[in-house]
Amino acid sequence: MAGYLVSDNRKVTTHRFMEMKAKGEKISMLTSYDYTMAGIVDRAGVDGILVGDSASNVMAGNSTTLPITVDQMIYHAKSVVRAVKRALVVCDMPFGSYQAGVADGVKNAIRIMKESGCDALKLEGGVEIIETIKHILDAGIPVMGHLGLTPQSINKFGTYAVRAKEDAEAEKLISDAKALAEVGCFGIVLEKVPAVLAKKVSEAVNVPTIGIGAGNGTDGQILVVTDMLGMTQGFSPRFLRRYADLNAVMTDAIGRYVSDVKSSDFPNEAESY
Repeated sequence: MAGYLVSDNRKVTTHRFMEMKAKGEKISMLTSYDYTMAGIVDRAGVDGILVGDSASNVMAGNSTTLPITVDQMIYHAKSVVRAVKRALVVCDMPFGSYQAGVADGVKNAIRIMKESGCDALKLEGGVEIIETIKHILDAGIPVMGHLGLTPQSINKFGTYAVRAKEDAEAEKLISDAKALAEVGCFGIVLEKVPAVLAKKVSEAVNVPTIGIGAGNGTDGQILVVTDMLGMTQGFSPRFLRRYADLNAVMTDAIGRYVSDVKSSDFPNEAESY
């Protein structure tokens, strides 16, 4: 059964991502962290699902992405993969799983792919980790890059503000993007960078760019699913568009359930055996 506005329900691959950029077809991505949500997201027709290390915030309540482990990412990715029929499933490599060196990075990349069954991995960083990316690619594992605001480096930056507003950082971002594309990454996430710069990067590389807070000049977009569905509260960056207010819907539904239990209205005769 094809998804909403999607007639082609063939499995999306990294090659399809490249084809979509070549044809000028925008790529839609969302995060997912569990079986039930991933099934809904996939059936709705999204092109790619990121099992983000944002699970550290969304699922575990941590203030940063740093605490989540390889074991926990594998758990979330396995749950998502079981539900997905069409979308490309990309899993984040968490903080500490590749920063220590090439050997660690390759070992953890192989383990995540082998145990989760996901389609590709995402790593944060540019030329500093290019050797690790090269060796992961040499192991036959597709890699998506991530530039701009890289949350795993929050303690280095000290802020979640927009990145690459100054010329030097902007030039480095462009050169990093070119390096990632040249080494063989099939796509690059651009997070919280000026729209003009993101468009310039997208035109400078032959692989798709996926924006989050990077304007409309990228080849696709990604949002955290719980944010765009309005399940979360208190997080309202400029780039976030809420497509529903599930927090209100769910709170109301649960409140009515509590009321019905307290009043002995639930379960009624028809709901009893």
